[in-house]
Amino acid sequence: MPEPTVVATTSVAADYFASYSVVGLLAVVGALFVAGAFGAARLLRPVVPTPEKLLTYECGVDPVGEGWAHTQVRYYVYAFLYVIFAIDSVFLFPWATVFADPAYGATTLVEMFVFLGFLAVGLLYAYKKGVLTWT
Repeated sequence: MPEPTVVATTSVAADYFASYSVVGLLAVVGALFVAGAFGAARLLRPVVPTPEKLLTYECGVDPVGEGWAHTQVRYYVYAFLYVIFAIDSVFLFPWATVFADPAYGATTLVEMFVFLGFLAVGLLYAYKKGVLTWT
C-alpha cells in the first residue's frame, strides 16, 4: 500500500510573505534614505537667524498685519464641487468601455444613472445654496 503524500503548505505561505518582505525592506531602505538626507542637510546647512529672515515673505512686499488671514468658505465649496465633477469624469470613462460589453450593458446603465442621480442631487443642493452664482 502506497503511503499518502503530504503536501507542504508552508512553501506557499513562505513565498507569499517573502514577496511582502521585499516590499517592507524597500520601505525601510527608503525611510532610512530620507532620514539620512534630512540629517545631512541639518548638519551641513548654515544657521544664521536674523530679524529679516524671520519675517513672513509675501512676494517681495513687506508684511502688514497679522500672519493669520480668514479665507472665505465659498472657495472650499468651489474646490469641493470641482472634486465632485472630477470624480464624475473619472468614473464615466471606464463606464463607457464596460457599457459596450453585452453582458454588462443593462447593469452598468442602471448603476451609472444612480451615480449621475447622486451628482445631480449634489449640483441641485449647490444651486439652491447659491454657490454657483458669482457675486
